[in-house]
Amino acid sequence: MNSREKADGDDPARVLVLQEVQPALLGLMDGSVSTLAPIFAAAGLTGKPHSAFFVGLAASLGAAVSMGLSEALSDDGSITGRGGPLQRGAITGVATGIGGMLHTLPFLIAKLTVALNVAYVVVACELLAIAFMRRRFMGGRLVNTIVQVVIGGGIVFAIGVWLGRVGAG
Repeated sequence: MNSREKADGDDPARVLVLQEVQPALLGLMDGSVSTLAPIFAAAGLTGKPHSAFFVGLAASLGAAVSMGLSEALSDDGSITGRGGPLQRGAITGVATGIGGMLHTLPFLIAKLTVALNVAYVVVACELLAIAFMRRRFMGGRLVNTIVQVVIGGGIVFAIGVWLGRVGAG
């Protein structure tokens, strides 16, 4: 059986979750969370939204390439049924880039306080959307999923804000 074939007994919904939804959620979560600290630290350190935008762009693109390659090289799907490595890597990489860029885009706004406030709202919406998607496709209690995603994102966000303030003096 190759990685694109369904194993006996696999229903289409399970295959969709394993081969497309899970890699997309992995990417969205990683892109959303891993880029928070550098973006908000750069905003705090420089006081310039444009600088934070380019740090966010670099972090998002770097994370997208890294996560895409990591997922593509993690397994060929023949044992796990997780699908072909190129498809999984592409889905994960693109989703990682999207997850990182959503809260980077507000830093195109010239006024730092406005950019930060918009980015805070975007981050909250991102994390809640990821929690709802996880709940929808992966199951579990919604409150547990929200707590896990929001706490994880909140910790990384706080690290970025704290380092930005410490570094800025």
